[in-house]
Amino acid sequence: MGKKYGLGKGLGALIPEEKSNNEEDKREYVELNKLKINTNQPRKYFDNEKISELAESIKQHGIIQPILVNRDGEFFNIVAGERRFRAAKLIGLEKVPVIEMNLDDKEILEVSLIENIQRQDLNAIEEAKAYKQLLTEFKIVQEELSAIIGKSRTAISNTLRLLNLDEKVQQYIIEGVLSEGHGRALLGIQNKDNQYKVAEKIIDEKLSVRETERLIKKLNEDQTTTKKEPAGNEMNPYYKDIKNRLQDYFGTKVNINKKKNRGKIEIEYYSEDDLQRILEIMNL
Repeated sequence: MGKKYGLGKGLGALIPEEKSNNEEDKREYVELNKLKINTNQPRKYFDNEKISELAESIKQHGIIQPILVNRDGEFFNIVAGERRFRAAKLIGLEKVPVIEMNLDDKEILEVSLIENIQRQDLNAIEEAKAYKQLLTEFKIVQEELSAIIGKSRTAISNTLRLLNLDEKVQQYIIEGVLSEGHGRALLGIQNKDNQYKVAEKIIDEKLSVRETERLIKKLNEDQTTTKKEPAGNEMNPYYKDIKNRLQDYFGTKVNINKKKNRGKIEIEYYSEDDLQRILEIMNL
């Protein structure tokens, strides 16, 4: 192989900074079956349709930007360029252009993260998990991470907060069913089961981020009002437990009005679709 390249001071750039009049000094062609996918790649979700589009482009123009790799015996671990690798494999290329780097595990993750961020290829959850790995596994601080990826500490903190969402909600964001904005709004709900229930409502009713924010604000206001009921109207713990279980079950506000040996249960809904959702839960 040609000369190896490190990241350079301050993580240089994704493509080696050294220049050469002879392109072959840094670019080599290796057999596709010698490349191995990086298991620490931040990006876990690949859109097959977009991979197919990239494959068609490669058919016409070839691979313009070489794949960055680290040598591993007779094989090469992909540092950056897994989409190009997948597309090349799809159309049956035997060899692809690569540039061999000389990076440790921390630098590999940093390069992969930077490339994906610059190409806007990561979804918010993948990005958050990569941040967390750099912060915990490699013990770097947010200030250093900010310098590495070119994002403010506030932006990093806000992205990391998405990992506090229910795992099923996180998966919806990974799959593009919910947006990052929806995820941020759902952080306004502390209970993860309720986060999921509201997420289902967002999807079913195709709520915008703004509509979601208004819904969550109302739910929180209703909960606050319930907590501020006068002490004289304090509900018996037995009925309070039933009320909480019903609210969790239906994903909406429930009132229990008890009078001696009788009473009534009120289940609130906020739209016709919400009513239909509740009826389906009741198998009606």
